[in-house]
Amino acid sequence: MTTASLSVGPRVRRITLNAAGHTLSALLSAPDTPPRATVVALHGAGMSAGYFDGGAQPDASLCALGAHLGFQVLAVDRPGYGDSAAGLPEGLDLAGQARVLRAALDDFRVGYDTGVGTFLLAHSFGGKLALTLAAETPPPGLLGLDVSGCGHRYAPRSEELLTSTDRARWKHNWGRLALYPPATFRHSADFVRPVPERELRAASAWPDVFDALAPRVRVPVRLTFAEHELWWRHDADALDDLRARLSSAPRVVVDRQPDAGHNISLGRTARAYHLRALAFFEECLPERDGP
Repeated sequence: MTTASLSVGPRVRRITLNAAGHTLSALLSAPDTPPRATVVALHGAGMSAGYFDGGAQPDASLCALGAHLGFQVLAVDRPGYGDSAAGLPEGLDLAGQARVLRAALDDFRVGYDTGVGTFLLAHSFGGKLALTLAAETPPPGLLGLDVSGCGHRYAPRSEELLTSTDRARWKHNWGRLALYPPATFRHSADFVRPVPERELRAASAWPDVFDALAPRVRVPVRLTFAEHELWWRHDADALDDLRARLSSAPRVVVDRQPDAGHNISLGRTARAYHLRALAFFEECLPERDGP
């Protein structure tokens, strides 16, 4: 494991992690005191770890906000992105990503205090990876998941867009421009990345994959759907079915984020979403601060 002093934002630096023969790049943000717990943040398809560092709205950065509240935040470039892209030009399927990510988290624990445990906060395709990791190879001390922009049943027309051009998918990925600060799309050039081919090919199989994984998730789960989410069904019947399939999770919370599009962590309500996610993690801590 190596570190570099390059400053990305307040309290945020770039690091690399050794992961089963691959090198994963990541952003790390830590509080001034020992961390209460570690939040591992996993970006969606076509993004990178910078998705969680504020974009055009620095006060909405999950990295900075988490550290301010005593959490260490590790935003990882998923396998096939960042430093691992050259060695994995087509990316990996979910099971392969989970194995590599688990190795990276094992490497991280060697060099860093992770507090009382680990949380996974994930967006879109990163949510698929978080659920896969929790079901198949959970890291030691996994305390809970918070997933946004990922359901279990695609909305009408979504499946046909999975393999369409980037331009065709744009509206589903973003929604109305007014949901984002004015400079968002200029800043997003810094962390938008090509989608590895294996991610695109595997996307349509997710409903069946979820059905197999869901009963094996054994930690609290919170799922957030943007008010203007277009990729996924989030009507009452779909959400009841989703909750029921997470049958081994001790707690399942489903929330809606008003005034948000699919890319919640870049929108005008990003800070509100991050505060709610961190509040959920607070409730999952095995030990609370106090006398």
